Amino acid sequence: MSKPRSLVLPPRTRARLLVTARGDFAALDTEPLGERRGTVLLLPGFTGSKEDFLALLGPLSEAGYRAVAVDGRGQYESRGSRGRAAYRRRALALDAVAQASALGDGPVHLLGHSFGGLVAREAASVAPAAFLSLTLLSSGPGRVARSQRIRVRVLRGSLALLPKERVWQAMCWLDSRGEEPDTDDAPQLAGFLERRWMRTRIAQLSGAGRLLLDRRDGTEELLALRTPLHIAYGADEMVWPVADLAAAAARTGAHHTVVAGAGHSPNVSHARELADRLTAFWERAATVGTVGHGVRTAP
Repeated sequence: MSKPRSLVLPPRTRARLLVTARGDFAALDTEPLGERRGTVLLLPGFTGSKEDFLALLGPLSEAGYRAVAVDGRGQYESRGSRGRAAYRRRALALDAVAQASALGDGPVHLLGHSFGGLVAREAASVAPAAFLSLTLLSSGPGRVARSQRIRVRVLRGSLALLPKERVWQAMCWLDSRGEEPDTDDAPQLAGFLERRWMRTRIAQLSGAGRLLLDRRDGTEELLALRTPLHIAYGADEMVWPVADLAAAAARTGAHHTVVAGAGHSPNVSHARELADRLTAFWERAATVGTVGHGVRTAP
């Protein structure tokens, strides 16, 4: 889970409902400073929300991009059903396609963080014409690390047996991710994190966990895409094995970014550096278009 260090909205940002053909989704919509160079749709990870991208929205706006971060179905401030079918990979991917369409800017750049990367990858496969590029941020086509698989299994099992409040208390006690808020606003942020957890549907948490435990390797799926691909992560990434991410980037010929000193959430810890890397990729992707592998090297 990403933990924002501030909840202050960047300039030119408004909280809104994004109305789509598949329902309404809570969003943070940041207009670009000056001439628009493109639009990016940002999908958050497991137990996360649109606020995970708050630090990134400002730098992207300053670089000329409209940046829209959303809560997925059943996540934090977006409504979601209790049924399992709504949280299957294809259903969530179709949500992302509908969100991109509702932005009204034509094809957009798509970025998925962690679990959001699994959704983004499926969305790009389902509707490649909807996206100018695909960025998998701290997210791989392979399996998550063994320690994280155990963590997800325990979390899903706990949610099936215990009240959400008890599970939240246990998560706080066991948290070893090293991303605690380092700010004077820590009490406010702690309240936000608990509120986000309590408002996220159990069905969404269970469904996202199930997808994270999927044994399917999506490398072949990525190889089949004609969309420019970017695999980015922190040098100290711990959810996906770094060696597996590097191997996937090499095999697919993806544009490859490793952010020094960053862990699982460079969108929080190294937002400006990440924004520079993203916008450089998007500029190249927009130039080459979606013919061939674009900014990829030959797989």
